[in-house]
Amino acid sequence: MGQTFNTQVYDIVRRIPAGCVATYGQVAALAGRPRNARMVGYALHSNPEPGVIPCHRVVFRDGSLAPGFAFGGPGRQRVLLESEGVAFTEASQQGNAGADGPRVDLSRCQWQA
Repeated sequence: MGQTFNTQVYDIVRRIPAGCVATYGQVAALAGRPRNARMVGYALHSNPEPGVIPCHRVVFRDGSLAPGFAFGGPGRQRVLLESEGVAFTEASQQGNAGADGPRVDLSRCQWQA
């Protein structure tokens, strides 16, 4: 019997190395369901092993962070990513990202699965 979609998502996210991020769409495509980025978000929100499955390493396609990161509140995702050496765009490092908030520099940090 095959894996459930959520199990596939968790297996993929476990492989994202520290210092790298993947997008929700990238994880969905790797799970064989490229149009299900939103379902990746639902799966990660139900993360059965916080701290083991590094859901903080998954970001939106523009590099923006989840506004209400489920495992520690707003700002925690950025703290976790920065502690791993993930780079943010110059504007967000200076606090000038605007209403959209900080963005990961995907050109430097996106996981090449």
